[in-house]
Amino acid sequence: MNVSDLLIETYDRLPDLVRGAVHGLGPEQLRQAPRRGANPVGWLVWHLTRIQDGHLAELLDAEQIWVTGDWAGRFGLVRADPGDTGFGHTPEQVAAVRPESARALLDYYDAVHTRTRRFLAGLRDDDLDRVVDTSYDPPVTLGVRLVSVIEDDLQHVGQAAYVRGLIATG
Repeated sequence: MNVSDLLIETYDRLPDLVRGAVHGLGPEQLRQAPRRGANPVGWLVWHLTRIQDGHLAELLDAEQIWVTGDWAGRFGLVRADPGDTGFGHTPEQVAAVRPESARALLDYYDAVHTRTRRFLAGLRDDDLDRVVDTSYDPPVTLGVRLVSVIEDDLQHVGQAAYVRGLIATG
């Protein structure tokens, strides 16, 4: 198995997990936090998608999918701020992310996943050593960035599945 195949196998596990977290939930359930200050399912899936979208766009030196259509409107937001990934959100900012439906979350996630998969398909082993961020010590390589994104996504989709269980059982 080459690096491209390995990363595709890893990232291809996310779509089913994302679908499982949001399937059958209505808008209010997607926005329901298990308690004040906790993150609801809809925000968690939005956030993990925003992180992946932001990092991949940076790697491609391209616009984020988030800013290429009416994604913000589908999430109850006034504008598509490419810098707003949810990192450091206050409870009020979390509550402002109001996905219109599970379909909105899945459409956005699927668009980002498709772009990610295309990027991964073109990778060669030696690409992973390319430095993509010099603001850290040591500088971040492409391989480290891709592992960081998948690690973050897996944590958040697991949280979303857990919160789904909490709100479904009351």
